[in-house]
Amino acid sequence: MAIADTVAPDLMATYDQAVPGAVLGIEKGDISGTPALIVNRDKLIDLALYLRNRQGFDYLSCLTAVDYLGFAGRTAADRFEVVYHLFNTKKGGDGIVLKVRLPEHDPQLPSLIKVYPGADLQEREAYDLFGIRFQGHPRLRRIFLWEGFHGHPMRKDWKEPYYEEEHKPFKSRWPAGHYQWAEDRVPWGDNVRYPAGWDPDTFTPPPPPVPVIYEPPEWASLKTEHIIVNMGPQHPSTHGVFRMIVALNGETIVGLEPECGYLHRNHEKIGERNTWLGNIPFTDRLDYLSSMSNNFGYVLAVEKLMGERGKPPERAEYLRVIMAELTRICNHMWSVGFLLNDLGAFFTPALYTIEERELILDLFEAAAGSRMMCNYMRFGGVVRDVDDDWLARCRDIVFNRLERRIDELETYLTKNEILMARCIGVGLLSAEDAIALSVCGPMLRASGVPYDVRRARPYSIYDRFEFDVVTDDGCDVYARYKVRIGEMRQSVRILKQALDQIPEGPILNGKPSYVTRVEKGESYAAVEGPKGELGFYVVSDGSDNPWRYHIRAPSYINLNSLAPMSIGYKIADAIIALGAIDIVLGETDR
Repeated sequence: MAIADTVAPDLMATYDQAVPGAVLGIEKGDISGTPALIVNRDKLIDLALYLRNRQGFDYLSCLTAVDYLGFAGRTAADRFEVVYHLFNTKKGGDGIVLKVRLPEHDPQLPSLIKVYPGADLQEREAYDLFGIRFQGHPRLRRIFLWEGFHGHPMRKDWKEPYYEEEHKPFKSRWPAGHYQWAEDRVPWGDNVRYPAGWDPDTFTPPPPPVPVIYEPPEWASLKTEHIIVNMGPQHPSTHGVFRMIVALNGETIVGLEPECGYLHRNHEKIGERNTWLGNIPFTDRLDYLSSMSNNFGYVLAVEKLMGERGKPPERAEYLRVIMAELTRICNHMWSVGFLLNDLGAFFTPALYTIEERELILDLFEAAAGSRMMCNYMRFGGVVRDVDDDWLARCRDIVFNRLERRIDELETYLTKNEILMARCIGVGLLSAEDAIALSVCGPMLRASGVPYDVRRARPYSIYDRFEFDVVTDDGCDVYARYKVRIGEMRQSVRILKQALDQIPEGPILNGKPSYVTRVEKGESYAAVEGPKGELGFYVVSDGSDNPWRYHIRAPSYINLNSLAPMSIGYKIADAIIALGAIDIVLGETDR
């Protein structure tokens, strides 16, 4: 696992001089060779400050944990590992990985929330699902599960109700003539466990969370009592089963706490039971408005572990880009429509956004057999080709229709005085705050930060296309709307080039196979999805199933910005601030 001997000593010397005793060793943080620093937990904050302030790693993209119980070469002394992926928003590049190894009996380490505020929700997720404690985190409580939930389900020794086997396909699912429902085999019993001493007749649930309240300035003339209001969970104003706990001073928001988990089904636990291939249709269900992009990010991560066997043919690369950019247009059309819905408009989004999306979904249905859950991409390519008729229909939409419809949308909206009055100056988020909070995608670029994974860390064949990274320095809801409009235009630009250049040839490297052979190791791959950086961190022990399967979900991490964007504004403004983030709860809760 050690990186090249010619590199490691130089790196070790650099870090030993800068932060003595912080780096215990260096490994591959990715099978492609990205360095991973094994960090002394007592020096974690010092090293993070050095990396941020002196080496430019200002962006904490992904934070997760791994339980190595039973993994070859690991013991109780280093059972848990917390993994950080850091990047430089100014220079781009592969970034750097930090790993902190924790013993079984004492899984705790310092919180990085004061260095990287974007660690907030990600540390809470690791605490909830792995039981790892982050010292100094101001709100370290469960984020997906209720406070009385028994155990931490991502641990390898945690078994869910009606547990059958560790890996799919479960033997009981095979038609061998002795099938019996799992629910009948274990009716209730001890399969549903509660914390020690828990009595359902006397249990009192913990009090609901109270958001941190920011007092109004001294010059405020009217003093009122604070009231706590629950906004959600309901549809559509909170975009699904999502709850905002809001503290109000009059009609002004002085505190806000996002509360999710109402749709949580532990997608990652399921992913570690599935085969590598079996996870592809599960990615469709994350951001169910952008399933092609979900497929894309996951197959890229696994293909790194496959080496040359995972390299897609040229035609497949072009098909992937075409599907991803059509998905971006679909998503942004829908996002603009929902934003208008949050503002009180109904007719315009129905006329100008849903219709275009439907035409693109027709293309998806013809290629993948499904309109929303497009299980299309495969390791080493795509599942099926498209014919000349499909390409002709796609060219007609891209070359003759989409730009005109975007023009019409702008004619009605961009200078609309109601939209401008409601959105300009609302939900302000500076460039510095956006980077610190790990915000990504149109949210980040609408704060003036020209960071796009397609340019900063090019993947697939994006380096072959001419397109601009769309930014706006308005830092408000209106800027986020304009960035999405601009990105649709750039997607059309990419699509025209891809459709002109797509070659003939095979669409899959090798033959279709249910069993996927991958190398032992780990990889992180990310795509610039419609909502931002969608990353997959996977660990392989060389078997047919992932040892660790984690999704860096932009919908979830972008919620770090919701409270900063809402405090000081009115209730109605919080609705459109949330709408401008463009979350999908299937991806948020997983």
